Amino acid sequence: MAEGGGASLKDQGNEFFKAGNYLKAAALYTQAIKLDPSNPTLYSNRAAAFLHLVKLNKALVDAETTIKLNPQWEKGHFRKGCVLEAMERHEDAIISFQEALKFNPKSLEVSKKIKRLTQLAIEKKQAEERESIRSSVDMRKYLDPLRSEISGKLGAVEESEEFFSFAVETMESAIKVWHETGKVDPRVYFLLDKQKTQTDKYAPAVNIDKAFESPETHSSCFTFLRQYAEESFSQAACLVAPKSIISYPQVWKGQGSRKWRHGQGDGFFVQFESPVLRKLWFVPSSSEKGKTLCSLISLRDPAALDVSAHEVLPRIFKESNSPL
Repeated sequence: MAEGGGASLKDQGNEFFKAGNYLKAAALYTQAIKLDPSNPTLYSNRAAAFLHLVKLNKALVDAETTIKLNPQWEKGHFRKGCVLEAMERHEDAIISFQEALKFNPKSLEVSKKIKRLTQLAIEKKQAEERESIRSSVDMRKYLDPLRSEISGKLGAVEESEEFFSFAVETMESAIKVWHETGKVDPRVYFLLDKQKTQTDKYAPAVNIDKAFESPETHSSCFTFLRQYAEESFSQAACLVAPKSIISYPQVWKGQGSRKWRHGQGDGFFVQFESPVLRKLWFVPSSSEKGKTLCSLISLRDPAALDVSAHEVLPRIFKESNSPL
């Protein structure tokens, strides 16, 4: 009688399950389990009902009970894989689906699950790696040779470190903003003299969004920046400008020694200016799933350019070959 009652309750549960009434189906499977607690099919069915009800922990317990009662039954491993997939535990889900495939190698459904989740696991890992790099941008290691160059030119340790930190912080800030918004504002940042600069009159950053519209606007902007640097007693400056807004000068269209070797993709320029040293970098970017981001390679290795061949702006400071 118990077997008949259990079978009847299971069949009723299946009917409710097919009709989409998963709560009623789960209740009937529970009643059936009380009559036949060693039947793996009942736990498997209830796991499926719990999965639809998004009661994932309960579904996982039932799937594992199914496996315990019948380790070689494909369905228990499949149920567990589906629950783990819903929990977004993709790597664990793949293991369960691989177990299911051992007992039913011809299952296209299981094979498709493994293929899809393997790709998702790869994409998730790549996304985590990108996010880790984005959240811990540290250009000091890459720009370390710049520290030595500045030190050699300036001589004074304190001033050299200030120049170096200024360049590093400007580039790191630009990369982070590019990742967060997909763009950077064209600006020139100035390292102001703490003792001489009238900070109420001169800001540490100047917008230059019109600078690259034509040769005329470019020349006018350069003249203004050179005067600004002189009157504000700036010690150094750092230009940040996205490639996409530059109509002039298109420094990626040169030939010979000026030939561009960094592709035609988007990105932004960082140009460091000081009386004793000039440097230029291009930080390339890519678009992935609607998000604009600096490529992983570029984060470790921005392209150092020859500033004499690819300068985005002419020299802002009067050249000095002696320590300041």
